[in-house]
Amino acid sequence: MANPSELDAKIVEDVADALIYSDRSGTIVRWNRASTGLFGFSADEALGQNLDLIVPEHLRAAHWKGFEAAIASGSMKLAGRPTLTRALHKSGRKLYIEMTFALVRAAGGAVLGSVAMARDVTERVERERAAKAAQNS
Repeated sequence: MANPSELDAKIVEDVADALIYSDRSGTIVRWNRASTGLFGFSADEALGQNLDLIVPEHLRAAHWKGFEAAIASGSMKLAGRPTLTRALHKSGRKLYIEMTFALVRAAGGAVLGSVAMARDVTERVERERAAKAAQNS
């Protein structure tokens, strides 16, 4: 049996959803295999980079406002609730992704950073939009 920290690392690496952990400054510290599959960046390319790597330019101001408020206050409006948003793939293609967020805290309660789980819902969103457009025409 693996020790608990090895097991934790294995779970993070093998979950089906992209898992991204960033520190308080928004620097990517954990990037699992599913993150590479979703966003196209290898762990070597993503680790140490700013979250702007995957946040479309037109959403960055709102992203950072929410991120900084959550880090400072220790609470998130969206904690645990799936949120539909856009993200950037390495190729430049824009994705629709569903994300959940949580703050990560030290034993004493101080906020260490933020973790996000993401999955690609581009096909579903485009299918729903096409069906809606067909209804309205």
